[in-house]
Amino acid sequence: MAWVVLVVSGVLEAVWAAALDASRGFSRLWPSTLFLVALAASMAGLAYAMRSIPIGTGYAIWVGIGAVVTALYGMVVQNEPATAARLLCLALIVAGVVGLKFLH
Repeated sequence: MAWVVLVVSGVLEAVWAAALDASRGFSRLWPSTLFLVALAASMAGLAYAMRSIPIGTGYAIWVGIGAVVTALYGMVVQNEPATAARLLCLALIVAGVVGLKFLH
């Protein structure tokens, strides 16, 4: 269960990052509200998962998931460049996250 919560929390990290961008410096109510809710849920999930997953593994996986999902969001939704080099770097992050999971 902790691993599922950790993955969901990592995705919520991407949600709060996107909402932070959309809030335009907290000047828009609904994106700012989404940011706060997603941030709180993401942190609560990370805290729950770290009850049974070591901090180094849990935090690295949480950040990795958040970084990859946020970068993909930027490429798909905000038309950021999706170059081969960027995609390769994201694949390396995914490989690291998967490796940490299997080495746990």
